[in-house]
Order: sequence, then C-alpha cells, then structure tokens
Amino acid sequence: MPLGPAERRIFEGDASALYESIVAGAGLAGDDPGVADGGEHRVAFDLLRELGLVMFDAEEGRWLPVDPSTVQAQVVAPMGLQGAQLIAESADWARAYSSLAHVWRRSPQAARGPFTELRGQAIGPFLTSLVADAESELLTAQPNFNRNVDALDQSYDAEAAAMQRGVAVRMLYQHSARRSTATHRYVAAITSEGAEVRTLDEFFERLIVVDRRIAVIPGSDGLATAVAIREPSVVAYLVDVFERSWERGRPFTNRESSIVRDIAEEQRAMTMRMLIEGRADPAGAKRLGVSPRTYAAYVADLKTEFEVETRFQLGYAMGSAGVTGREGVDERRDSEG
Repeated sequence: MPLGPAERRIFEGDASALYESIVAGAGLAGDDPGVADGGEHRVAFDLLRELGLVMFDAEEGRWLPVDPSTVQAQVVAPMGLQGAQLIAESADWARAYSSLAHVWRRSPQAARGPFTELRGQAIGPFLTSLVADAESELLTAQPNFNRNVDALDQSYDAEAAAMQRGVAVRMLYQHSARRSTATHRYVAAITSEGAEVRTLDEFFERLIVVDRRIAVIPGSDGLATAVAIREPSVVAYLVDVFERSWERGRPFTNRESSIVRDIAEEQRAMTMRMLIEGRADPAGAKRLGVSPRTYAAYVADLKTEFEVETRFQLGYAMGSAGVTGREGVDERRDSEG
C-alpha cells in the first residue's frame, strides 16, 4: 500500500483509535465483525496490518498489538531516504535549468526585445539566476525594507557568492532599515564580504541592475509584476538615478552620533514634506518605509514641537513659519558634497 497524506490522516484518526482499543483489550478477536470485509473499521485495520502494528496469533485466534517503536523505522526511514533523494534530484534539475537559462540570456534571441515582463512566481527565479550570472557589478535599491530572516539568508547566499567571484555589490535602503535587528545582522555579514550599504531618507522604487546591461524594476501592478530592461540607454539612465541617490546616502555601518542626528533630522524633514504635500498617513508611512504607527509617532512629535493639538493646526503652524521640510537638509548635503 502506498503511503501518503491520505493514509496518514487515516492513521492519525480511525487507525490510532482502533490501535488504542486493541491495546486496551489486550488484542482483537480474529472474527471481530468491525474488521471483517465491509466492517466499519476495515480500512483502519488494513492500514494497521500494513504498517505492522498488529499481528495475528494463531494459537489465540486474536490480533495482538505490536510496539510502534519496533516498526516505525520500516516506514519513516524509507520516506526520509526518498525525501533526501528527491531534494538532491531537484537540485540537479535546478542546476541543469540554470545552465540552459544562462545560455539563453546570453543569446541573440533573449536580447531581441528590450523589455520583458515577469509575473508572479516567475520573478524570484529570474532574479536569482540574474544575480548568479553577475560578472562585475550588482546595484540594488530596496525601499520599505521588511524582508523576513529567510529572505535575508537567501539574499546573503546569492550576493556573497557573487562577491566571491569578484562582483562589486552596492545596496541602497531607506533610513527605516536601520530599525531592524535582523537587517543589522544581515548588513554586518554582507559588508564583511565586501558589499557597500547606504541608506537614504527619500522614497525610491525597487531597482536591480546587473553589470550595467540589464535592469529590473517593478511593473505597473506593483510587486506582482516586474520588467526586465535591456535597452542600453534606459539602463544607463537608471544607473544614473541610482548613482545620484547613492551619493546622497549615508553609510549603514557609520554609527557616529553626528550621522545618527542627521538621519533623525532627515526623517523629521521628510515627515514634514509628507504633511505639507497633504499625503494621507498610509501613503506617508509607505514613502518613509515605516509602519503607520511609527509614522503617527513622528507626526505626534511634530505636534509637540510646534505646540499644537491637531493636524490642521500643525499644517497652519508650519505654513506660518515658512517650513518646507528641507531646512538644513539640502544645505548639509551641499556642504558634504
């Protein structure tokens, strides 16, 4: 009998209950109607017999229970071995496909169109293979940095492998990424491999550029789609956008008190700009890369600073004071440049 999820459900339900009954009764009569053909427990009984959990004692004419620990390995061990074999086989298939994908991406056919739309589950494997093909440079911009630990681990493995091949890696995040403990661990690990990581107060869209020959940006449906761009002039433009943002960014690993103060000031200034532009709280929080609760706390701090109680009063107070949300920020950046 093949064993799978359906059999396991029977085992966990009717079969386990029947086994407990057999144990409690010190066995089961060989002619018990419940396990005879068409009996209500026949399916469960057949499974117990198949698994070796009951054995027939001809002298007593009864089915006797068997210690599960003595027969468990006969079922579980082969499954574990089969699982390991399937994992190894799937890895071999993945490598085979990756090799063909590499050939395709380097072929004239793949470069025939300057734009390729990717959807849903096709995005992840495409990005993974793209990073695996990187030869000289990898640029990434990631706003709203909220990836989980598993995603960070996978990203680290791919990027570390690229740097070991001599690929230069630069990453740009928003200041809000500094609030995550997992992100700090990730950045510490990836910078130790040679990557450069900076953060910026401004909002920007996701961007990945590999070897300055192909760029990937979100599609019109947000993260559900992506567009791979091979048109040299468009890729060059996106690289320029990245470089300008990179120059304004602040090194993630810099913990100097002056840098910390500047970052806090830049987040405060951007919150002001969101309010002046009339953006709703969810939109403002998204552009700062923080949660709505954190954004609300930023607004509350501004109310306290301007000694007002309502958002309307805050807007009036900032307007009366000629606040633009850029006071000090642009001047500081100019002096640093």
